[in-house]
Order: sequence, then C-alpha cells, then structure tokens
Amino acid sequence: MRPVRPNRRCLIAGGLAAAAAAAVPLSVSTPAMATELIPIRLAGPTGPAPVGAVELHLVDPSRTDPWSGQAREVMVTVTYPAASVCDRARLPWLPAGAERALKARFGGAVDGYALPETHTADRAPARPGRRPVLLHSPGYQSDRTYNTLVIEELASWGYVVAAVDHPYDSGEVEFPDGRVVVNRPDDASDEARTAAVALRADDLRFVLDQLTVLERGGNPDAEGRPLPRGLHGTLDLTRVGAFGHSRGGAASASVMYLDRRVRAGIDMDGALYGPVIEHGLDRPFLLMDTAVHDGLNKDGSWQPFWGHLKDWHRCLRLADADHNSFTDIVAIAPQIPEAVRNTLQIGTIPADRAVAAVRATVRAFFDLQLRDRRDTRHLLWGAAPRYPGIEYIAG
Repeated sequence: MRPVRPNRRCLIAGGLAAAAAAAVPLSVSTPAMATELIPIRLAGPTGPAPVGAVELHLVDPSRTDPWSGQAREVMVTVTYPAASVCDRARLPWLPAGAERALKARFGGAVDGYALPETHTADRAPARPGRRPVLLHSPGYQSDRTYNTLVIEELASWGYVVAAVDHPYDSGEVEFPDGRVVVNRPDDASDEARTAAVALRADDLRFVLDQLTVLERGGNPDAEGRPLPRGLHGTLDLTRVGAFGHSRGGAASASVMYLDRRVRAGIDMDGALYGPVIEHGLDRPFLLMDTAVHDGLNKDGSWQPFWGHLKDWHRCLRLADADHNSFTDIVAIAPQIPEAVRNTLQIGTIPADRAVAAVRATVRAFFDLQLRDRRDTRHLLWGAAPRYPGIEYIAG
C-alpha cells in the first residue's frame, strides 16, 4: 500500500528533500523530543488523489450534553480528495493534548513512542467534483482518528468522510481551546448503552445538518476558522453513507433508522441497540464480524436485526481477526511493546492483510451502493482471491 506521492509541481516547488522528509511520520512533540522517540508509521492510501482534511468544532445549542450539562459539542474531521498538498502540514494522528491523555491511559508504557502523523494535508484545497459523503463513528474509548487508514483510503478514491468524536463516550477529545475530554466509565447496562448509541446517532444527524450548511456556503465551525478552498460545492448530500466500528457501528445503524438521508451503512463488529433491532432497515446494510464470534449468533442483537432487513444486506467475516482488527490498532500494535500489544484484541491476522481487506471491503460496499459500481461485487460475496481473509457468512 503505497503512500500518495506529491505531484511533479509540488516536488519542484518544495524541493525533493522536503518531499522525502514529509513522507516520514514525525512526533507531534517538540523537535528535540522527536529524535528520542521511536516512530510509529501507518501506510498511505492507494488511490489516485492526495488527501486533505479540515477539523471542525460543532456546537448544538438545541441539545444539552447529558454528562457536561452544557450545549452538546462534537469534534469532526472532514477528509476529502485534495487538489494539491504543496506546503501543507500533515495532521497528526492525535493532537498533542489528546496524545498525552492517551499515553496516560497506558500508564507510561508507550511514552517512548511517537504516535504517527497521517498522510492528510491540513486544509489543503479540495479537488473539484461532486463526492459521496460518509459519516464515521468510532468505538467506545476510540478516537475519530482510529480508522485513519480506511478514511484516507476512501478519500483518495473520491469520498468525503466526516469522522465524529462523541465526547465522554469516545476516547480523548481535544477542543480548539485546549480542553481534553476523556470517556466516562462504561455502564454495561442495556439501558445506558442504548442511550449512548442514541446520543451518537443524534450527533451524526447534527453533523449531517452542519455539512448541509457548509455545502450551502456557510461555515459551521464554532470558532469560524477558515475552510479549505473549494470544499463548498463538493459534497453530494444525496449520496450519504455511514460506517462505524463497535459502538460506532451501532450508531451507524441507528442513524439510518432515524434519518432517511443516510442511504447505506456498515457495522464493523458492533452489538446493536435501540429500536433498529426490531424494526430493521429498508436500505442496504453490511455487517462485518470477526473470527472470535459465530457470525449472526455472536450476540442477542444481530439475529433479530438481520430478520428485519428489507433491502440488500450481507454478513462477512474477517478471518483470524479480533475486535480491533478493523481499526488502525491492528497496524500500530506490532510496532509497540508486546505487553501492550497483547491487550489490544487484534487477533492473529497480519496487519497488512487486515488493513488491505477492510479498506477494500468498505470501499466496495459504498462503491456499489452509492456509485452503482458493480465490478467489485465478488468481494462482497467473500470470493476475492486477493482478499482471502474476507469470508461470506450470510446474505
């Protein structure tokens, strides 16, 4: 999986040495510290377009956050195909404050490592064209950047992806004023998890509303920070999908149930909650399971949900995988200490094989459902020789 390389004009403008340096992930800490830290690297996207992104701070005055008591606020990264990435800094995998909070969560075990930068240029000008829009929700205790490998891949092939942090329910959320909010302790009751998924679905609907504002020429960012040149006019909000991992997968199903603007969705190894289980969906949906579960029988939510799906639906398995094999964690784990790696639920699947299979499957699904491209349908049947780890369960 090769990184997207700068074009010839960018190489000339920035110099070959600068372009080569940009391909090496650096620490988000100070330059002096960067030489002392072991770098963690992520593979670049494989598509024809370089990738840009803008971070948005969105505040919903119509909703009160159940944990803070203030207006509900979310952080969003909108990733898109870029026209040029010349002279643009790459976004870190996590901003500095969130990185410190994440490392503290691991009790110092990864303090000697530099978390990766992405292959995404900060606020690069957008490439012209109308693009399908995807909403992404991460798992519980996971940041919106945990699926950077998939998000960058989608953007490099022509999608706009809005990845959403859900404060107090997803990892470390850093706001523009430097505040860092961490997730609250999980309440394992069905009632609490149903409420958490419902709040995430409302977050996704709100983000979709704000993307509509952006597409109409407005700036929804709470601080009014500049938007990338050319981004307005590229979001095709008649072609919207949603995907997520774990609790984010449940949120993807729930937002589809609540909002008909979302035309297709994917749940990557997430138990489902709320009325969508008993009512199902009348639009395409993909379930992705792991080797540690028994397909549709893995918990009490998938089987009844499956029975109420009325449009295209499929269940696939990622062989030799575990819960976090659908995320960047599968690629980061081999690069960090074994004591930490063994706690991360990544299974025995090789990292490059997992990344390639998940990227290809997610793109094939949305290409079929939002672009009517049928040339990769064999992958959605678990019959692609290039990705033997994708197995067919039901459909």
